[in-house]
Amino acid sequence: MLVQLVKLVDLDLRQQATWGMLDNKPFSASEDERMADTTSPVKPTKRRDFLAGVGAAALLSAFPFPSKPALASSTRKAAPANATIARLGIYPPIGISRVGGSDKWFLAPEVPGVLPDTNGDYKDGTQSIKKQVQRFRIYAFDDQGQVIKEVTAADGKIEWCVHVANTKAAWYGFNNPLDNGDKAPGLPGQRRNQYFVTDQERENMLVIDGGETTITGTNTNADGTGEAYAMGGQFWDEIEVGLGQLRTDDAGRLLVFPSDGKSDSPNNSAITSFADNDGWHDDWCDGPVEATVTLADGTELAADHAWVASVGPNFAPEIPPVSTLYDVINSLNLAEGWVPPLVGPISFRAQVYPTFRRLALMEWVSAEANLRQGWLDIGDFSDPTYLAKLRDPSPANRTFRESVFKKFRNPYNDAPDAYITERLKMPLMLGGGVNYDGSPLQWFRFPLKQYDDLAQWAIGNFTDDYEDPGADAISTLDDLDLAQQPDALTEAALEPCSGGGFHPGVELTYYLRIKKMYARNTDPKAEPFRLALGKRDTLVQNIGFLLTAETAFKGNPDLGAPPPIGPQWAGDLTRWMGLPWQCDAFSCQQVLMQEDFPTAVWWPALLPIDVLPEKYYKEALNADLSADERVKFFETREAWSRAVAGIGYHANASYWDGITNMITLWERLGFVMKRPGPIDADKPAGIPKEIFVEVGRDNMEARFKWNPSMGDLPN
Repeated sequence: MLVQLVKLVDLDLRQQATWGMLDNKPFSASEDERMADTTSPVKPTKRRDFLAGVGAAALLSAFPFPSKPALASSTRKAAPANATIARLGIYPPIGISRVGGSDKWFLAPEVPGVLPDTNGDYKDGTQSIKKQVQRFRIYAFDDQGQVIKEVTAADGKIEWCVHVANTKAAWYGFNNPLDNGDKAPGLPGQRRNQYFVTDQERENMLVIDGGETTITGTNTNADGTGEAYAMGGQFWDEIEVGLGQLRTDDAGRLLVFPSDGKSDSPNNSAITSFADNDGWHDDWCDGPVEATVTLADGTELAADHAWVASVGPNFAPEIPPVSTLYDVINSLNLAEGWVPPLVGPISFRAQVYPTFRRLALMEWVSAEANLRQGWLDIGDFSDPTYLAKLRDPSPANRTFRESVFKKFRNPYNDAPDAYITERLKMPLMLGGGVNYDGSPLQWFRFPLKQYDDLAQWAIGNFTDDYEDPGADAISTLDDLDLAQQPDALTEAALEPCSGGGFHPGVELTYYLRIKKMYARNTDPKAEPFRLALGKRDTLVQNIGFLLTAETAFKGNPDLGAPPPIGPQWAGDLTRWMGLPWQCDAFSCQQVLMQEDFPTAVWWPALLPIDVLPEKYYKEALNADLSADERVKFFETREAWSRAVAGIGYHANASYWDGITNMITLWERLGFVMKRPGPIDADKPAGIPKEIFVEVGRDNMEARFKWNPSMGDLPN
């Protein structure tokens, strides 16, 4: 993210009281008064949730904020016996595959909070990254929307059809989100590769179209060599670019494999931008997933479609982003009334604890979070007694809860000085309005539903359901009640994805918070989370010389062009992201501003900023060193992207070197993974029992090979 220098005036470090007017009723008002106000944006809720993974007691002894996976919402019911199938749906509605250069792979998460099975590593040695593969399932529903069963190949023939494309090079350049109104007005964007003028020329030269790829049966293309199931197309009318492949599992479920994460320029164009580089392509892609099921009695049913997007790796998979794409879309669904308001106290474990845990884990990927107590008067997230206070809903603990709540950035605060008063709050991350000095959107903002849940927590309207040993055994989708499975798949796919800092973002971007993107906007029977499907005659969408806020939402009637923020077609989601993707990933590593401590960050949960290197970790375990020496190693952090910009005495080490080199070096970077702390008798008290460590990092110099397509060599 290429960020202009933000001119900050002297900060007012007084935590102003704007947080207390969230619904025009200060939090000094009684709970009864607030709960009786049906117009309040803070909705009381009650939800069924679950734990997953290992036992809570064991985890708590290791890390004070252990994994407590919980289903955020599931109001579905199981259908009665012998119910008639009225509808089929594909899940998850939005699936995420992640690129990697290895032939090894793992399945994307299917239960919220439960990590995928990677055999302990996300890399193939230290060189290639394993692919994340999205699996899609089909569920049957009765005419009341109740879940009948999962439909597999045992129930009939399933024919899957996937159409993915990469249309980045034929789209418009990125400047900032176009939906922020006067707080951060949309900036027009010119077409990428605008020297190709006609739509036909742009289609031939710039669109990588995978076309419709179909697959059926069980264990089809199990070894991945079937040419009929490979997805890909041509760039520059001659360069073959793979976009992944399809397989099925032993039950006939669909497996969507991503490509290798490669980027290239057939005309050796130089890198000149973090997001918009003419003459370049990468192999991200997206598109609809459709299925037709022929049941044993001959009945043929088309399932409600889903979507798949192939995006970049998650380099800290055990550390969720503070806000997720699920949080973003769920907040939209509630605001639009697409899901029913739920009543009663909220669940601490499902709706409050995840936010605190994510903030606690950020200390392993960001120096600003690791040193949080130095710039924000907040408790020690490494202290188990602090968690105990957070869980306490008693009136006597309300003053403490409200004092913590004041430290969260208020997304409702649009006051002229909000960019100052809201700066030093959690999390210190940048937002989509960084193009405008003084905009409150310079800083990361929570989705409203996530912030409203924290508001309910602050006044004590929550249940302390942190402990639930009866649910600890759940670790796979099959362990859940049938009625919960579709919603679990929906949430699990989006939970690891970044839900903020859309400039443009990590995986996908700001359009997912806009109602016109969803089928439910025009079809009251459509399920939330399903994108609107709008097939066109061409994948090129020409809305004129400039992409503006007006054309983004209204289209261009003079050209007969529908609005791009609306029904989607193959390639429409990933086209808004950086081209090639690696440049944007590196550019967000350094965000230097006039107020340089603490240093604001972009997306540390997926692209780490500051990490504990594996070599330092090993010295922290070294019982031959003194306790002070071991603690020094443990407390030292290094830049995750170190050496990408250059190494050696004469290395330029410039921003442009970094975003260029990242195209080649991205698989050499390490993953932040949980490792055990010291266990020897003389272990230092300052080192915890569990540590998140950068592992699998490769030697940048030994394996670096300059690619001529990257442009001229540095001087």
